[in-house]
Amino acid sequence: MSEQRTTAAGGMETSYGFKSVGQNEKQGLVNEVFHRVAKRYDVMNDLMSAGLHRLWKDGMVAWLNPPKRPGWKVLDVAGGTGDISFRIIEASHRQAHATVLDINGSMLAVGKERAEKRGFAANTDFVEANAEELPFDDETFDAYTIAFGIRNVPRIDVALSEAYRVLKPGGRFLCLEFSEVDMPLLDKVYEEWSFKAIPRIGQMVTGDGEPYSYLVESIRKFPNQPNFAAMISHAGFDRVTYRNYSGGIAALHSGWKL
Repeated sequence: MSEQRTTAAGGMETSYGFKSVGQNEKQGLVNEVFHRVAKRYDVMNDLMSAGLHRLWKDGMVAWLNPPKRPGWKVLDVAGGTGDISFRIIEASHRQAHATVLDINGSMLAVGKERAEKRGFAANTDFVEANAEELPFDDETFDAYTIAFGIRNVPRIDVALSEAYRVLKPGGRFLCLEFSEVDMPLLDKVYEEWSFKAIPRIGQMVTGDGEPYSYLVESIRKFPNQPNFAAMISHAGFDRVTYRNYSGGIAALHSGWKL
């Protein structure tokens, strides 16, 4: 079932799972996936990570270590439901301000509702826009975060360049993404779980297994840890490094605009 991963040279622009699509088709297809799963997004991540995504996200925010002072601003891209932003605000003792950006209005609607219910409305704003064309001035944010979203961006190199542009000097880039398992046996177990179990469970839980098939396939097509780190460096970031979680099922990449 394994498919060849892309390399740092590209290939994601026309990759919709294991299928090739036209240059301008991918974004619309991906948008439709997230319209279909928006209200079940946490269920989706629980299925795809066996619940571990919650610990990985906590680790992401801990590594970011947002300051407990007013005026610090983070841009959370592809973060429509607010999962990362709310964690950051809590870690800052409600001092940080998060701009939640997503291209998908259904995901943002979920995030807005949650922000109101959890009392985060004053610390957040929600923007519907494309990661490849951020509607912000240069050097606006202190941090840029993206969790389980960048593999769905057609032109990842463009999104990384935009991340660099909107960060202030000294700003931090953090990207959490499913990646390449590097532990013997675990890779085989995870592959069986991914391709055979997740779409079936998704069908049972949500009544729609197709989005889960795409999302599992998109993980296999995403550049592995060293290749993605090279892309981040190529975008201009310094001190680029990454941490593997759960044997490489996910990886957290970090870079600085220095």
